[in-house]
Amino acid sequence: MDQKMNVYVWDMDETLILLKSLINGTYAEPFNGSKDVEKGVEIGKTWENHILQVCDEYFFYEQIENCNKPFLDALSQYDDGRDLSDYDFSEDGFGPLNDDINKRKLAYRHRIIAQKYKKGLHSVLDEDMAKFWNDLYDVTDRYTDRWLSSARACLEQCSSGNKENIQNVNILVTSGSLIPSLVKSLLFQLDDFIPSENVYSSWEVGKPQCFSYIKERFTGPNVRFCVIGDGWEECEAAQTMKWPFVQIDPRPAGPHRFPGLTLKTLGHYFAVVYGNVDEENDVGVSHQSS
Repeated sequence: MDQKMNVYVWDMDETLILLKSLINGTYAEPFNGSKDVEKGVEIGKTWENHILQVCDEYFFYEQIENCNKPFLDALSQYDDGRDLSDYDFSEDGFGPLNDDINKRKLAYRHRIIAQKYKKGLHSVLDEDMAKFWNDLYDVTDRYTDRWLSSARACLEQCSSGNKENIQNVNILVTSGSLIPSLVKSLLFQLDDFIPSENVYSSWEVGKPQCFSYIKERFTGPNVRFCVIGDGWEECEAAQTMKWPFVQIDPRPAGPHRFPGLTLKTLGHYFAVVYGNVDEENDVGVSHQSS
C-alpha cells in the first residue's frame, strides 16, 4: 500500500503561541476582568525583549537581520561544506547579499543556526538562562490557561500519529522573519516536533508562496494538507490551494482554541476537503486524543 502523508501547516503567533495579544492586551480583554491585563502585557514584553537578545547573541541576528530568507536551506547551493569549527564569523567581512561570496557566508551562518536548533537550547544557554526561560514558559502557560502546553501536546499528537502506512508532518509558516521565528520555536518548546527545515518565513514572499514551496516539497497522490491559523492571509492562501483551514480564535468562547483543539477535530477538516475517511486509520487518532 502506498504511504499516505498528512501535512499540518501551522501558523505561529496567536496559534501555537500567544505573544502579540499579550503585549497589546487583546488576549485578556475578552475575559471581562478575570485576567490581569497589565500582567499579560508584562509577560509579553519580557518575552519580546529576551527573544531579541537570544537572536543577537547566539543566532547572528544582528549581522543578518536585513538578509531574511524564507527558509534555512534557501542558499544551500552556495554552501561549499567548509569545516566551520574554527571559522571566525566576526571577522569574515560579511556584508549585503550582492555577490556569491556573501551568499556563501550567509549560508554558513544558516548551517550553524540549523545545527544549534537541532541540538536545542541547552547547547547555547547556561543553566541560569535555561531556568529563566523555563520559568517564563510556565508563568505564561498558567496565565493563558495552558494554551502553550496544550498547543504543544496537539503538535505531539500530530507527530506521534504515524502508523505503518501514514506519515504525519508538522510545518510552521510564520509571518515573522526567519531567525526570530526559529528562536521562538526553541524558546516556546516546539522544536521537538518542528525541525528547522520545516520552518518557513512569509515575511517577504507571502504565505501563498510559502504554501507553494510546501506543496512542491511534499508531492504525491496520497499527500493531504491542513492549515491551522488565526489570520486572513493563511485562510486565503489555504483557499487558493484548496486545503482545509482551521480558524483559531483565542477568545474564551472561540470554537477552536487551546486547550480544546485535537487531532480528531483536524481529522474532520481533512474529511470535508478530501472526502470521508476512516479517521482512526487515516489521521492516526487514538481514543486518548479525542
